[in-house]
Formats: sequence, structure tokens, C-alpha cells
Amino acid sequence: MTQLAGATVEELLALLNSRQASALEVTRAHLARIAAVDGDLHAVLRTNPNAEDEARAQDQLRQAGSAGPLSGIPIAVKDNLATKGIETTCGSRILEGFVPLRDATVVARMRAAGAVLLCKTNLDEFAMGSSTENSAYGPTKNPWDRARVPGGSSGGSAAAVAAGLAPLALGSDTGGSVRQPAAFCGLAGLKPTYGRVSRLGLVAFGSSLDQVGPLTRTVGDCALALEALAGNDPLDSTSSTHPVDRYSETAASGVHGLTIGIPQEFFGAGLDPEIDAAVRSAAAALERDGARLRSVSLPHAHFSVPVYYLVATAEASSNLARYDGVRYGRRARQAPRLRDMYEATRGEGFGNEVKRRIMLGTFALSAGYADAFYGKALRVRTLLLRDFTDLFASGVDLVLCPTTPTPAFRLGEKTHDPLAMYLSDVYTVLANLAGLPAISVPCGISKDRLPIGAQVVGPAFGESLVLRAATAIERAAGRLEAPWIAG
Repeated sequence: MTQLAGATVEELLALLNSRQASALEVTRAHLARIAAVDGDLHAVLRTNPNAEDEARAQDQLRQAGSAGPLSGIPIAVKDNLATKGIETTCGSRILEGFVPLRDATVVARMRAAGAVLLCKTNLDEFAMGSSTENSAYGPTKNPWDRARVPGGSSGGSAAAVAAGLAPLALGSDTGGSVRQPAAFCGLAGLKPTYGRVSRLGLVAFGSSLDQVGPLTRTVGDCALALEALAGNDPLDSTSSTHPVDRYSETAASGVHGLTIGIPQEFFGAGLDPEIDAAVRSAAAALERDGARLRSVSLPHAHFSVPVYYLVATAEASSNLARYDGVRYGRRARQAPRLRDMYEATRGEGFGNEVKRRIMLGTFALSAGYADAFYGKALRVRTLLLRDFTDLFASGVDLVLCPTTPTPAFRLGEKTHDPLAMYLSDVYTVLANLAGLPAISVPCGISKDRLPIGAQVVGPAFGESLVLRAATAIERAAGRLEAPWIAG
């Protein structure tokens, strides 16, 4: 029988549906895996004390013939997604002890599909980071090399899947926080179109940028997860009514006849030669499968990082103003005046990176500067979206580019250089600014035995196209196994 901890979602579903394993056995295997290896990895912040009871309930539903499409599949959930009755901290001291009264919509939908909530995963505080070193609860390590970062901000979710602690994890992606960890940990990681998946219950960082997406060991598992997650949520005003495709049925339908754009702006200075070669190899594989390659241009792409760090920090400054010690979360003690309490609470509760971004965003929105910085960033953001709109209107179906400029870097390597850290997202922020679907899929291994990810970006609500190309790349490159799984 397939080893339960380390199996894919599709493999586990085959075992569960054939009654070769029970949901309780699968859940216990993953809880045991967490207990055995996470003390060193630190991907998990807390396990669900009711996980085994949820698994037993799924076994009963399967026995009664009422199993959902993900019945019995254990899932890990990033700790900025609300979970009813389970602490949700966003990796921050300011929310320590906060227990939501309801699930985020994505958590509720996964549970409705039969998934078992296994654990909450570590992240950069309030999802602000590219390495999962900014968590108030300590950094997460990369299962491929524990001296390196797993990426961020969904590094705990990525490390959990790569190390076999869970077959599926939910992350959030504001500027690459699903795709970059997926690339660093050898996984498939999907950021859906803005509005494709509900944001209700996702603790807000950048409200016009945030999206929830799955991290899995295969593209097929990503497709299954998206079917459960996608669809309109009447409680989220940004949620789309666009129809949901049968992603799991179309993901393997090939790329014959598709035109793939290769943006030359993404293959220049700063890109590791090994990543350049691996992504070009992925492009060649798509061409062998019948796709047409076209060299294209995204002329405003070089503005994407500065635009992102103005828009994202401005929205963060506004969203994080609610953490003031008055209504919920941490409150500083022995503050004689209200202003003192505000200052002490936020000073004690927020880490350095969150404070940095709040200050940047507050400055960008301040009187006399708002139009020069934030207003101009919004105007350039429109140009970035127009670049993609014109490209897709010209007959290009998808864009292929690197996910990251380098493989996973070493723990501590960039913590004292914020600009170098921000540039880790140079290839991913553009899809968030444009609101487009994008996936990272493994396409090779570096000389240091670290995974390399290729990124596929599609038109709005073009997740089916994105998944088709990602499946073809995965088939050519082969499935990657982290040493903790393969060994």
C-alpha cells in the first residue's frame, strides 16, 4: 500500500475510495509525521485537536455513500485564514490568543468537500515577507535543505506539503506568496484570478491583491483543490459570479495549438543561469507537445516591484490600523492614556517588517504625497494590466516565465537587506497587480539539488489554460521529491 504520509491527494483518494485506508488512518499518519519531523522543520504552528473526530465523521459519511470529493483528505491551513474555535495569529504577537467565531469561506468549502482540517501553518507575520523568517514564532526551514528558507509568506504551508506533513495546504498570495514558496519547495502552487476564490475570513494585507490558493505536490491535486475552492461568495463583494470549470477534467488535455508568450523582460540581468536554462527547457517541452512559442514584450514590467510596494504597503497601512488594542487581540498594560495604549500595543505586537511596511504605506498615503506616490502607482498599475490585455488580445494564450530569480536562499541571507528580499518577488508581483491567474510548477533541479519553478500566467479566469500548460511541464520534468520524502 502507498505510504500515507507523502502520498498525493489523488493517491489518497484512490486508497480511501477503494477502502484500502480509512480517513482516520490517513489523518493519524499525518499527525504522526508532524510529531516526528516538525520539531526541526517548524512548518506547523498548531494541530487541530478535533482532527481525528473529523476523520471519523468522514469515514461514516463514506460508509453511508455521502462522501464529498475530498472526503478524508487532511489539509494544512495558513494561519491568516480564520478557523472556527482554533487560534488564528497571522504569525503575529498582536493576535496571540485570537480565536475566530467562524471559518473563512475557503476553509468552510474544503470542509464541505470532506477535507479534514489537520493543522495551521507558519507564515511571515501578516503575510509580509518572502522567506517565513518574519514570523513572531520563529522561522520555517526548507525540507530540501534545512539551511535554506522555504519561501514566503506561505512558507509553512509549502514546507508542510514538501515534507509530507499534509498532502494539500492553503496559502495566500498577495505578491507571490503561494508561487514563490512552491518554487522553493518543489511544489505546484496556484494563485487564482482575483475574485475567483472568496477572501472572506482571509486576514487582509493588500485587499486589491490578496488571493487564496492551493499548494500541492502535483498539478492534478491543484485542480482538485481549486474545484472545491472556486465560486461566488455572496458575503464577499469582490467575489466573481464567473462559472467554475471542471479543472480536474481539463488539466491534462494538452497544449496543442496554444500560443505561449516568452516575455524577454523576464530573462535578463539578475536571473540565475540555471533557472534560465530550466524555464527554457520547459518552453521547449511545451513546443514539442504542439504549442507555439512567441517572443513577446511586457514593456512596463520593470515598474512592477515599485508599484507593488506602494500599493501593497498603502493597503496594509489601512488594513492594519484596526489592531489598536481596543477591540480584540493584544493590549498593552499600564498605559496611562489612550494614545499611549495605542503606541505600546502596536510597538509590542508588530514585528520589524510589519512596522516598516506600515510606515511606508502611511507615508505614501499622507497629505501632500498621496498623488505623487500612491496615485501614480495606481496609474502605472493600469498600464501593467493593459500590457497583458494587449498581449492576450494579440493571440497569445499564456505567458511562461521564471517564478523566482534564484533557487531557495540561505536562512539569514537577506534579513538585513529589505530591498534584496523584496526583489525575490520580481517575477510574481505582476500577476497580482493585474489580477490574473498564475501557477508555479517544478521544471528542474539546480546543481545544489534545489528545485526550480516555472511560472505560467493566463488571462482572467483562464485557470483551465494555466493548469493545462502546467501539467505538460510537470509531465516533461517529472515529479520532484524532497529528500525527506524520497529518503
